[in-house]
Amino acid sequence: MGEVKMAKTIDEGSLHEYLKKFFGFSSFKGNQEEIIKNVLAGNDTFVLMPTGGGKSLCYQLPALIMEGTAIIISPLIALMKNQVDAMRGFSEEEGVAHFLNSSLNKTQINKVKDDILSGKTKLLYVAPESLTKEENIQFLKQIKVSFYAVDEAHCISEWGHDFRPEYRRIRPIINQIGSAPIIALTATATPKVQNDIQKNLEMMDAQVFKSSFNRPNLFYEVRPKIDATKQIIKYIKNNPGKSGIIYCLSRKKVEELTELLQVNGIRALPYHAGLDAATRALNQDKFLMEEADVIVATIAFGMGIDKPDVRFVIHYDIPKSLEGYYQETGRAGRDGGEGYCLTFYKYQDIQKLEKFMQGKPIAEQEIGKQLLQETVAYAETSMCRRKFLLNYFGETYEPENCEACDNCKNPKTQFDGQEYILMVLECILEVKEKFKAEHIANILAGNITSSIKSYKHHKLEIFGRGSERDVKFWNAVIRQMLVHQLIAKEIENYGLLKVTQAGYNYMDNPEPLMLTEDHDYDVESDEEQGVVPMKTTTVDEELLHILKDLRKKIAKQKNLPPFVIFQDPSLEDMAIQYPVTLEELQNIVGVGAGKAQKYGKEFIEVIKSYVEEKEIIRPQDMVVKSVVNKSGLKVFIIQSIDRKMSLEDIAEAKNISMDELLNEIEAIVNSGTRLNLDYYIDEILDEDQQQEIYDYFREAETESIEDAIEELGSDAYTEQEIRLMRIKFISEMGN
Repeated sequence: MGEVKMAKTIDEGSLHEYLKKFFGFSSFKGNQEEIIKNVLAGNDTFVLMPTGGGKSLCYQLPALIMEGTAIIISPLIALMKNQVDAMRGFSEEEGVAHFLNSSLNKTQINKVKDDILSGKTKLLYVAPESLTKEENIQFLKQIKVSFYAVDEAHCISEWGHDFRPEYRRIRPIINQIGSAPIIALTATATPKVQNDIQKNLEMMDAQVFKSSFNRPNLFYEVRPKIDATKQIIKYIKNNPGKSGIIYCLSRKKVEELTELLQVNGIRALPYHAGLDAATRALNQDKFLMEEADVIVATIAFGMGIDKPDVRFVIHYDIPKSLEGYYQETGRAGRDGGEGYCLTFYKYQDIQKLEKFMQGKPIAEQEIGKQLLQETVAYAETSMCRRKFLLNYFGETYEPENCEACDNCKNPKTQFDGQEYILMVLECILEVKEKFKAEHIANILAGNITSSIKSYKHHKLEIFGRGSERDVKFWNAVIRQMLVHQLIAKEIENYGLLKVTQAGYNYMDNPEPLMLTEDHDYDVESDEEQGVVPMKTTTVDEELLHILKDLRKKIAKQKNLPPFVIFQDPSLEDMAIQYPVTLEELQNIVGVGAGKAQKYGKEFIEVIKSYVEEKEIIRPQDMVVKSVVNKSGLKVFIIQSIDRKMSLEDIAEAKNISMDELLNEIEAIVNSGTRLNLDYYIDEILDEDQQQEIYDYFREAETESIEDAIEELGSDAYTEQEIRLMRIKFISEMGN
């Protein structure tokens, strides 16, 4: 262990010199210095440091100082490349850092091995899969290893949010290659995961360095998943130019949401495992270079992305665990500036995730379900979200109000929970501390579930004692008791509830303890959540009146009935949406590009001056543009009519009724597209008949078919014939 003796002689002054020389920094962050000294002294080291705290430096600096090569075990190829490039940027020696993984060819592998053997390479990044290859083990046996760094160490634990079985083979391989100190690093680990890591790496006596998990600059908010897409677009439009990440669980959702954002003028790009590596790398680079503002991603995105100014992280879908949630929200505001973390939640999403677990081994399913229930608890709680999160990671947050989460900003009414707490404690002891939260809640609420029946718990004296409150209420009490540490969850035993010493003390000396009821996201409306509703559906009567006058004026000038210009529903929609550009006008009901070009200019000018005069705050983004319906029905109809196909054949081809087909054709014509149906109409009406109906519509006050039948006579014409002539009339006169 010659390197250890050498390392021990480094004093504080020299360490700062090395920091300046290699990385250009003049001071260490947090407990980096203590960690580095511990590694240099040849001790096993465990580092728990939240995202953005400067973990990599804890192994990079000692690797450069110590004799030999440090082996850095890391799970992601993209991350390795990123780190190797960064290290080469700091050093004059190109070979100072290398990676060994499946992306290299034979020549490249030989170059890496030459550099290591010649002593140039101080850091070798290896994927765990490459580490297990026999030829690599044999090669690494020949070199002097300064220490092993296990990055993203939570991958060792099946209780972590990113379990990788190959990580559990790291220790046996280290023993084969040759022992040296180990430094394990992770950004998220509950006490359970931390213990798993240390046990598996055989480093129980390692010195543990734990930084606080509190990120005071992050604001946490959870909203019910109602019109989530519209809310996201509205938020981004109100925060132009800010960088953000939106997480979805499926690739399909990533693609859909990206397309919707792009259609609405937002510079967004997708990122998921279904894209080829080149596209992923390109999209990631565009995000880093600010050529895109938003990345819509599955959880694959973000590990090792060092972008300091991500201003918002939105979870369209809630993650599978609180570790995942913490890691992903932790990518916001790394520079200490604003970081807004918004999550959309509905319980059905959780049920969907539980379904995905079916088919996995039972033990894995149990773990997965428990992690999911923690996420539910976080989403539904009405206590300080920061307090809840930090408690989950084994840290106590003292202040009552963090002032940076939705629950602290809009606190729910509190009540004295004393009698409820005592009931829960009594119930847990009554069933010998052998049951989970849900079971206890069901006993108190008086619900006879199959599990309660099989244990005969409906016969207990305490059964139904709290039946005036529901299971949701009792779950909320149990969650808050966990945070107050009156009870604890036995993680190893699938989350069984135990009474702690503090709980026994409370039973001896009960006192008022304020609790809050959980949010009810199933029934809560947007307004209750403080969400600005997307669309005010009340028509501005004054504006509608002005628009109708304008329509009348244009109709007179052009010698056309008013409904040919714009129909009533279109004017009503304008009086709700206030469109002020031709592009916005095309989003109005029944207005296509043709209509907007032909008649739109005067309408938008009138609306614009009305909005300015009345100082109306225009909810521009109420009209969230939707992606064009790809069914192609309209296109099919237009092309078929161009080919003079009979309407019966068109309806049959698309399996719709004649009535539905005419509705579609009317919508096409009303939006400003011209269709020539003469070939079909000539077959069913002679010239005089056509002229009679045509002349009727030229003089008509309204477009009503009923009025037309009454005037022309139901024995003379069918409804279908009149509709077809109205289509011909609007198409020729209006378009």
